[in-house]
Amino acid sequence: MALLVSVALFGLLATAIAAYGYGRYAKPARLLRQLNPDPAAPATLDRIGLPKQSMLARRVEALGKHAPISPADAQTTRRTLIAAGYRGESAVAMLYGIKLILAVALAVLSIVFRDRITLNPVLRIVLPLAATVAGYWIPGFILERKVTKRQERLRLSLPDGLDLMVVSVEAGLGLDQALQNVGRELAVAHPELSEELGLVTLEMRAGKRRAEALRNLAQRTGESELRKLTAILIQSDRFGTSMGEALRTHSEFMRVRRRQEAEERAAKVGVKLVFPIFFFILPSVLVVAAGPGILQVFKYLFPLMKGIQ
Repeated sequence: MALLVSVALFGLLATAIAAYGYGRYAKPARLLRQLNPDPAAPATLDRIGLPKQSMLARRVEALGKHAPISPADAQTTRRTLIAAGYRGESAVAMLYGIKLILAVALAVLSIVFRDRITLNPVLRIVLPLAATVAGYWIPGFILERKVTKRQERLRLSLPDGLDLMVVSVEAGLGLDQALQNVGRELAVAHPELSEELGLVTLEMRAGKRRAEALRNLAQRTGESELRKLTAILIQSDRFGTSMGEALRTHSEFMRVRRRQEAEERAAKVGVKLVFPIFFFILPSVLVVAAGPGILQVFKYLFPLMKGIQ
């Protein structure tokens, strides 16, 4: 029994470490910073330097390829992975492989420890099923959180990118060169926005029209502010209006909106503090403030009332 528990815990820990390592170090999106270190040299596929997958990653990918998923679900999952920054061809298979491994691991652990958790026969049946569903659902939940956090980082980095784009456009650069320059300059401060602009530049070099590359940017990220920005860029390019003025106006609008959102969150703090104060702080204050008086009542008043009776 102890050996089985040790093996199950080791497998769960190895899966968690592999998932973290893949997301933190090996995802292809982070390699775009190394795609074109020399602006004068053309970007080619042999300079990307994609890392070789480890044996564990290949095993997880092979397991995920056998997952029973429909093409529509796979397409939806791929869009979600791209929005989270995972653009590798094996990202979908890796995700479903991790889901299957985690579901099996939690199911085994629940079966091993259910005797110590409960003696109810109904819960002994429900617990492994719930653990299996939770193991299959947790990676998707974590992925959605990563998408939300990445979209927030993109949204917060847009005003700085717009300011730098305004400077580049007003300095005489074209929109293509301005996008390339902004993506290169923001590689350290805002890596997510730099990656996305680098992809836009790469698509335009590959022969796509500028409007199509910008629309792909909005579809990849799923961020509403980027959709507005791409619409402004496409319309300004189509109708020949002042690009710098449009970008400056949009940047100012985003900063005003961010300040208003901060003020709105600050205004909600008082309401959100009502329940913690009522359930956690107020009982402690009552115990400290009224505790001595209540003790005096129990000590003197109750014996006096018994004596009167």
